[in-house]
Formats: sequence, C-alpha cells, structure tokens
Amino acid sequence: MTATTAEKKKVFVETFGCQMNKSDSEHMLGLLDEIGYEPTPDIKGADLMILNTCAIREGAEDKVYSYLGAWRGYKEARPGSLIAVGGCVAQDAGEAMRKRAPYVDLVFGTHNLHRLPELVMKASSGEPVVEIYQELPEDLPETPVHRLNDISAWVSIIYGCDYNCTYCIVPYVRGREKSRSPQSIFEEVKSLAESGYKEVTLLGQNVTAYGHDLEPKLHLGDLLRQLAVPELEAIKRLRFLTGHPRDLNVEIIDAVRDLPQACEYFHIPIQAGDDRTLRRMARGYNVDFYRRKVDEIRSRIPDAAITTDLIVGFPGESEEEFMNTVRLVEEICFDVANTAAYSPRQHTPSANWDGQVPEAEKYERLRYLNTVVGDVSHRLNKRLLGRKVEILVEGRSDRGMNRLMGRTRTNKIVNFEGPDALIGQLVDVEVTAANPWALRGALKVGLTV
Repeated sequence: MTATTAEKKKVFVETFGCQMNKSDSEHMLGLLDEIGYEPTPDIKGADLMILNTCAIREGAEDKVYSYLGAWRGYKEARPGSLIAVGGCVAQDAGEAMRKRAPYVDLVFGTHNLHRLPELVMKASSGEPVVEIYQELPEDLPETPVHRLNDISAWVSIIYGCDYNCTYCIVPYVRGREKSRSPQSIFEEVKSLAESGYKEVTLLGQNVTAYGHDLEPKLHLGDLLRQLAVPELEAIKRLRFLTGHPRDLNVEIIDAVRDLPQACEYFHIPIQAGDDRTLRRMARGYNVDFYRRKVDEIRSRIPDAAITTDLIVGFPGESEEEFMNTVRLVEEICFDVANTAAYSPRQHTPSANWDGQVPEAEKYERLRYLNTVVGDVSHRLNKRLLGRKVEILVEGRSDRGMNRLMGRTRTNKIVNFEGPDALIGQLVDVEVTAANPWALRGALKVGLTV
C-alpha cells in the first residue's frame, strides 16, 4: 500500500551522466514511491540521498567522493537519514566504495536497480548494504517510473553494449546488450500517450542494435513503425539515441523518412576522423564506411540533422591524425559534435598503452576542434534564418524569463517570446537569429499547431 502524502519520506537524487542515467533516476523515484518516498529538491530535508553516478570520464570517482564528503555533513545533521550510491561508479567500485566512504549506507549497481526498495528497507534497519549484480536478470523486470518532465519522456529499449571499444568502460559497467520486448515498450509508450506526453526518446547505450537478440529478431525501424500507429497518435515525436554506425541500417533510416512521428535527427558517434585511430579504438569501421552512412541518410532525408561524438588525444594520435578529424568535421558538416579529451579509464586496454598524449596537448587540440565545430554549427544554423520551424515548447528559457524555449524536430534549441500557455504545445516559429548553439525565433499569430 502506498503511503499517504503526509506519511511519505523525502528522497533527493543527484544524477551524473547521460540520458540513460537520468532515465534510471526516474525509475529509482518510481520504485521508491512504492515504499513511501517522494522526491524533494532540498537535500538538507531528505531522508534518503541517492547519488546516481557515471564512470565515462577520468576523475569520475574523485567527483563522487567529493560529493559524498559534503553529503556526510547533511547525514550527520539529520539523524536517521541514509546515503545511497548507484550507477556506473558504484557498479565498478562495489565494496571498495564503503571502505573509502564508510558512512555510505547502500551501494547498488546498474543491474539490480529493480531491487532498490528492498535494499533501502534493509539499509534502514541499520545494516550497511552492498549489492552488485554482474549481469542483468534473464527476464528484464518492468519497473515503475516517476517522470520529472510531463512533455517529453525517455523510454529505455535496450541495455548494455556488445562492442569492446578500447577506451570505453560501458560494457564493463552496463553489461552485454539486452533488448526489451516490443510489447512492453508499446505499453509504456501507450501509457505516456494517455498521460498527454507529446514526445518520446528511445534510449540505449547502443539503441540502433535493438532487437537483434529477440526471437523473432527485430530492428529499430520495425519498432518505430509499431509505435507510429493511430492508437498512439498523441505522441507527435519519436526520437532515438545513442547508436553505433555499424548498426544503423537502411531500414531504420527509411522508417524515419516514412513516419511523420519520427524526427529527422540522427546521433551517430564516429569518435575520430582517422582510419588508424578508429582501428586502434576498435570501432569496427573506417571513415569511408561512415561517409556512406551519412550519404544514405542525406540521400533519403536531405534536411536531417546529423550529430556526433568526437574524442581527441587518443593514445598515439599524431597531429596529422588529429587534423584528419578536423577535416572530417568540415567535410561532413555536423549540426552538433560533442567533443571530449581522451580519458584513460580503468578496465580499458588503451589506459595502459604507450603514447599517452600530454594533457596540455589534448586540451589544445580540443580547443581548436571546438572552434571548428562551432563555426560549422553556426554556418548550418544561419541557413535557417527566415524559415518557419515547428517547436515543441518545453518551458521558460534560461536566457531570460520573458522567453520560452523549445526544440525543433532536428533537436535544435529555439528561444522565443511567448506566454506560459504555450508550454507543452507544438508551435510554428520563424527563425530570426542564429548562433552555434541555439536559435532565436518569433512566434507568429495563428501559428500554433
């Protein structure tokens, strides 16, 4: 029986990392609601503090322990309160986390999130708990979710990753690929449609690999078509991220082209624009293969946005190999490129290789690449000046409380002036200004969709 509002305890969740982690945090809140916890933005008044961690970058553990050090004071000031750590750092560290921070009451991993209520109740009895599963359960449990947004929703469709990129810790902390059944995904999206959501983003560490492990086999294009049906007509937009280029087949691209609900947006990380570097990363493709993928998208959907991830300073990367990445950015013209300096991660082969690029050199390359990425993005955004774009209005803009913000179908941020009544609505806006990161627009009378 769910506790009444008056009886509920308070839980504060801090989330590091990607959309998958943010989605996991919403499931944590859903699970904890079943044992009488409700979310609070005030950590000082929380009965349970959860740190949902990310291990993708160097220094992730130091960041975690820095936060925990501060949280120890909140715990001491509120007798009976608990500290829990989940996510990728917890999955990796396990028992070592409590040895370093013995005031932590609960450590749980990425594969046993569904057991959170039981683990919290056990920790509440005064017994410290560390529980880490090495793999996901054979039958994926369906878990409740407390969504923090009532316009757009994340829906995880596949967990883990079967690739073994030499720089990446994700397979170690998230496990091998495991797809949810299309029936369970449909039911979740149906519930969202009935609750008034307008947009759904399908998530996975490798979302384009969806369905290869199911019987019968499916692919992401099949799933998109199953979700773009009259029964789910309230869902106006479907997105997906993040995928691997090798798994982005033509059928997926054609589904995006054919379905009005599917947004013309592809996030396909290349990581480097040099063949030797890609081989050493164990990405499983070369630059020409990636070019052909981009051509497949643009030949079918000319206005599609293509975004990517790039790593600079990979061990052994020469100046010329780095410049190949810069040249590829200028050639492909990515709408956005998420860039990062290489971070050596425990449990990954490249962390121990010779030829580690000095930090100063990595960050000089990153600075230069970001300049080029920004110039390309700005050039592409300026092409939209004077054009009408459809916006899903998400809320008030950080750029000024007199402005609203929303996103185009191609995931570009647009800021414009308008009333609160438009939040959650699809509107047409004329683009009046552009910078590398966002657009300005003007709402025209009668352009509400």
